[in-house]
Amino acid sequence: MFGLIGKIIALPEKRDELIAILIEGTNDMPGCLSYIVAKDKTDKEAIWITEVWTDSAKHRESLSLPNVQAAIQKGKPLIVSFDTRFETEPVGVNGEYESN
Repeated sequence: MFGLIGKIIALPEKRDELIAILIEGTNDMPGCLSYIVAKDKTDKEAIWITEVWTDSAKHRESLSLPNVQAAIQKGKPLIVSFDTRFETEPVGVNGEYESN
């Protein structure tokens, strides 16, 4: 499996609008096991996204999906910066353990 955890900083007062775009535009992504969008509790403009994919190729492929491309174009003007980004190797999802 392949995982990503990233922090996005939204324009002032635009975090909720950006969250709505991210959630709406990222449904139906083949290979995506989990896509969680969360508000940072200490920074009112920050968003954390936690993703789990079957593999890194499926993540790369998702970036060319029409709904994802539309979300990127719609959300880009609301983003100040992409902050922290970590790649991870998930070993369990929803009670399922994968040993490799």
